[in-house]
Amino acid sequence: MTALAARQIEVSVSDDFSAGFSPDWLERVLRLALAQAFPPDTAGQVSLLLTDDAAVRALNRVYRGLDETTDVLSFSPAHSGPWQGEEEPPPEWADGLSDWPDFVLPPEEPPPLGEVIISYPQARRQALAAGRPAARELAWLVAHGVLHLAGYDHQESGETARMQALEQAALARIFPPPQGG
Repeated sequence: MTALAARQIEVSVSDDFSAGFSPDWLERVLRLALAQAFPPDTAGQVSLLLTDDAAVRALNRVYRGLDETTDVLSFSPAHSGPWQGEEEPPPEWADGLSDWPDFVLPPEEPPPLGEVIISYPQARRQALAAGRPAARELAWLVAHGVLHLAGYDHQESGETARMQALEQAALARIFPPPQGG
């Protein structure tokens, strides 16, 4: 049994943008990224969505207060966002936030680990600017987003180095180096 087969993580992949990547490849990339980010006995649910700039910009505006396109957003129930603690929630959330129901899952239902949402046009622009294939940029963004779901961040240099090492390890599994010479 492989490490991937032992995992109890349900994944959902949606490509609203019709980026042309097979759902099987996207699921494989997602699962390899999950293997770098979470312990082998982790159970849960993760979704990946490829979409356009407008959708990501709208989510970025509502949930981060930044009215701009970004490459990847991660939403985790365990790591709720910058408005936790001493900061105020965004205005869109301030009214009625305490009225949100607590969602109870059936006992056999694995807990949600979160969602990774990628702007494929932004990923493609970044790949072109860096001179690398769009598939590699997309795989890196998936790994980056999944690591955020697991609580990794890049605010401090030590955190950045650890996160980059895990991203590189995930990419090495997704795009293994050629055998031989």
